[in-house]
Amino acid sequence: MLELSPAITRQYIDAVAVFDALAEATEEAAQVRGGMYWHAGPASAPESKYLVRTSPAGAETSLGPRTPETQAIYDKFMQRKQASAERLAGLKAALDQQQRLNRALRVGRVDPLVVALLNRMASTHLSEHFRVVGTHALYAYEAAAGVRLEADALATRDIDLLWDTRKRIVFSTQLAKVDSSMLGVLKKVDPTFRIRQSQKYTAVNKDGFEVDIIRRERTDDDPHPIKLSDADEDFWVAQARRASVLLDSPGFSAVIVATNGTMARMNTVHPATFMAFKRWMAGQPDRDPLKRRRDVLQADAVQVLLEQYLPQV
Repeated sequence: MLELSPAITRQYIDAVAVFDALAEATEEAAQVRGGMYWHAGPASAPESKYLVRTSPAGAETSLGPRTPETQAIYDKFMQRKQASAERLAGLKAALDQQQRLNRALRVGRVDPLVVALLNRMASTHLSEHFRVVGTHALYAYEAAAGVRLEADALATRDIDLLWDTRKRIVFSTQLAKVDSSMLGVLKKVDPTFRIRQSQKYTAVNKDGFEVDIIRRERTDDDPHPIKLSDADEDFWVAQARRASVLLDSPGFSAVIVATNGTMARMNTVHPATFMAFKRWMAGQPDRDPLKRRRDVLQADAVQVLLEQYLPQV
């Protein structure tokens, strides 16, 4: 385990501040999406004006005739929209600069594909339905602690996404707004992703990187099996033993940095839950011996992080 240098730590802190500010500005900008304009009155009274609000999809809603009140609504909206656009443009430029500095100082070591996937899920508002579990969660823990774990603990070519079945209706509605399938969301990042025919909860790209989508074991009114969409090719979500423990645990979030300097927020499970779960996995008699040793290595590493670097979480 290696502590980051003061220069890298300062750069990470500065970069995260800009990243979070841009995320906040993006949320604020969503409140002024669309537009407003004054619609001319009928032919019998062309001097009459009506305030119309337009949605991003093109729908229009009349807010009433031109009065001091509607004029104030229009003026406030246009001021907010202009201020929001200027703030977004400035923060995007600042983020580009911070990401270049990240790359120059070698702040990050996460695969850029992982960061791109997380950012795609965030921009489509799907990330709230998933938690990153498994080995990739270690990147969030080490980023928050300001250290780098041993490479052996982080070696993996797949990312595990734990899907929350309790929100499946809301998820389906949101997915339908942004794409026809969850696989389609991944393909926007890398068009070579395909569902493995022998393991349909896994998508793999041309480089052999895998995305696994898992769920808690069936309980209550959970349907089973579950496919994430009606598309011909999409994930069939796999049940994972004791995944409910990971789903119900306190959450943990940190900004991770890729080797190319780009950043994303990773939502995962609390480090203490991760540690306990890995120790449980290592104790299972049917666990592969090679994976068992890595389970212990990862649990020990996270225990050190909690005791020495993250006692406040």
